[in-house]
Amino acid sequence: MTSPAETVQAPPTEVPPPAPPLARRPRNVGDRLWAAGLTTLGGAVLVVAGVIVLSLYGLSRPLAAGGGSLLGFLVGQDWDPVQSSFGALPFVYGTLVTSAVAIAVALPVSVALALFMVEVAPARLRPVVSFLIETLAAIPSVVYGLWGLFVLVPWLRDSAEPALARWLGFLPLFQGPRIGLGYLAAGLILAVMILPTIASVTIEVLKTVPIPLREGVLALGATRWEAIRMTVLPYARSGIAGAALLGLGRALGETMAVTMVIGNSPTIRASLFAPGYSLPAIIANEFAEAVSATHVAALAGLALVLFGLSIVLNALALLLVHGVGAASPGRGR
Repeated sequence: MTSPAETVQAPPTEVPPPAPPLARRPRNVGDRLWAAGLTTLGGAVLVVAGVIVLSLYGLSRPLAAGGGSLLGFLVGQDWDPVQSSFGALPFVYGTLVTSAVAIAVALPVSVALALFMVEVAPARLRPVVSFLIETLAAIPSVVYGLWGLFVLVPWLRDSAEPALARWLGFLPLFQGPRIGLGYLAAGLILAVMILPTIASVTIEVLKTVPIPLREGVLALGATRWEAIRMTVLPYARSGIAGAALLGLGRALGETMAVTMVIGNSPTIRASLFAPGYSLPAIIANEFAEAVSATHVAALAGLALVLFGLSIVLNALALLLVHGVGAASPGRGR
């Protein structure tokens, strides 16, 4: 054995000095111009939105100058341009009711369609279904309106509404005269129109669900439906809610198709069979005929209310969609 004194000690390893930091190269003129151009274009979107809000606010100022208040305008139910009496509540009510009907019908169908596309559909069938969804989104609003006026309204009047009144007539929602035109017809038209939006966003949200979650549940003996119910839907819940809000935002602003089938009656009624009015419809119908400054101001005030509702709903939808994306594995690395 060798003694400790005879042990040869290795020379200490020298740590190389840190490399000097690389000098930042100045960006050339082209990069700076490109960055400035993109910043300008991005900021222009905010400028356009601000100009729209300021313009509507300026148009609506005569309404307050005439002695009216914002609260009185929002809760008022009388709409009489001859007497300069304007209330927004019937139109807000009609917009919310038709949008609620549209979401109640379109959301389950859209989620089922998205689950079929992501979880069940064969690879060869998916492009065909995707093309049909995109085709629904590309159909003009006036075509939907004509279809609703000549096909949907007669079917509701002769078949659907009598059946609903017979089965669910004890509810206030399904009482009253059955004329076809009304909240129900407008809501069903909107449901068809917003279905592509909700389905497309939901498909992208479902694709973010990690594959190991599905495989783990299936490996434990769960059926395909149990795997969807216990893993896919809970994981994508926030994203699906965001998709529904995006669809609701489109439903709030739809004009032509709703105008053709809602009945255009500025009243508030509980029955879905009753005719009503919506914010976009009243603006489109009366803005060209408004002659007094107060009438124009009232329509501009309705536009401000509609703009505010759309901004709030779209902001909530984006937050929910980004939330489910940030929660997926692999993000933020």
